[in-house]
Amino acid sequence: MLLYESIATGLRRQIAQGTLRGGERLPSVRQLALAHQISPATAVQACLQLEREGLVEARPRSGYFVRAAPSGLPSTPIARRRAPGQVANPALQGLLELPQRPGLLMLHAAVPDASLLPHAPLGAALSRTTRRRATAAMDYAPSQGDPALRRQIAQRYEHTGTAMTAEEIVITAGATEALTLALRVVTAPGDVVLVETPTYYGILQAVAALGLKVLEVPNRLEHGIDVARLDRLLQHTPVRAAILVPNFNNPTGSLTCDADKQALLASCARHGTVVIEDDIYGELAWSGQRPLPLRHWDTGGNVITCGSFSKTLAPGLRVGWLAGAAWTEALARAKYFSSSSNASLPQLAVGDYLARHGLGRHLRRLRRAVADNGQRMRDAIARHWPAGTRCSAPAGGLSLWLQLPPGGDGLALFDAARAAGIGISPGVLFSSRGDYGDCVRLSCGLPWDARLDKAMRHLGRLAARQPGARQ
Repeated sequence: MLLYESIATGLRRQIAQGTLRGGERLPSVRQLALAHQISPATAVQACLQLEREGLVEARPRSGYFVRAAPSGLPSTPIARRRAPGQVANPALQGLLELPQRPGLLMLHAAVPDASLLPHAPLGAALSRTTRRRATAAMDYAPSQGDPALRRQIAQRYEHTGTAMTAEEIVITAGATEALTLALRVVTAPGDVVLVETPTYYGILQAVAALGLKVLEVPNRLEHGIDVARLDRLLQHTPVRAAILVPNFNNPTGSLTCDADKQALLASCARHGTVVIEDDIYGELAWSGQRPLPLRHWDTGGNVITCGSFSKTLAPGLRVGWLAGAAWTEALARAKYFSSSSNASLPQLAVGDYLARHGLGRHLRRLRRAVADNGQRMRDAIARHWPAGTRCSAPAGGLSLWLQLPPGGDGLALFDAARAAGIGISPGVLFSSRGDYGDCVRLSCGLPWDARLDKAMRHLGRLAARQPGARQ
């Protein structure tokens, strides 16, 4: 760890523990330098890192101050044992996609705003590909995907110290198809699949569509997946597969620590449970330090890793992947029987972009923008939403998870917001049984501007009108 990162970690811990509170001034650069026997330049780097994460703000001629944030996190659901069952959530069964109409402020869509994505260089890559590789761009792609693109994806994992080969990667139409193919290969109708709660509603829809039963393990906002609870569930119930999002769970943004990742892998291997890892948000660590995927510790070929460029480059190109280790042949066959192959042009264009530009510089800008916007939204919630509103404090990803004051109704707030031209996601979508009725998810993928500031104020007023809310 670099020296400035060590100093930033210490300050970050003080902020998380409340030693340094919202609005309080950090030690000056001179004080930090003297206390830690470092140069002023290193002290400045530490403060800049915290500023990039949205934890502190610089005030001219005054120094760095901790940004305000809502008090408390949403409450963790009581860990009660439930028998496996079908997905039984009417809100999921009636949902194809949340409203997308002209003029709607899309705080319900967990994707970065178009202004944060490299559309110009990607457009140039598309044009270049159609000019220089017209035949390949218009022909069928190999069923497993473009070999050059698969090598580039494998290299990105290799850069984290995670062993992966291009030969085991299958290109898919986004992460959703990757997750569905993995489920189709390793399960049969009636099998039990373990998922987190809350979790992304697309996972629940895929489980339901394949006729699988679901068993939920709590995801704790402060610590991620409840690994002890997971092990107890596996001891009592035969579970064929576990779909887990350890890196910045959607909707909570929680991060499971490395020790817990290793423990849950050991538990799943011990009980014969295949792990399907959704690593779609792994590249969006607000600190800039990418967390390791579960695959990093997998020595038995028990992890299928799924990912996508939808959250980092372009959602509309639909370029995702899965890395199947021992399951590669079956996954490639399932892909062929499902859709033969992905379109050639997007694969070739993304490969061209990566070869010319890489992802480093773009990801640094994207992470800073999302972290800054997430903190601005949390500040707005603290100022303008009713007392008792609780908000997650994610370390990455694109989501904020809010719990309304007692008596709050996420679906009612969803309807009122939609009538006002603001899209939000009601909490009931993120559970197999429609739990979290007092919660909502907001996307922090939109850059902060006057319209978003106004929308956050208006949402606060709408929340304040609900029964039990108090200012």
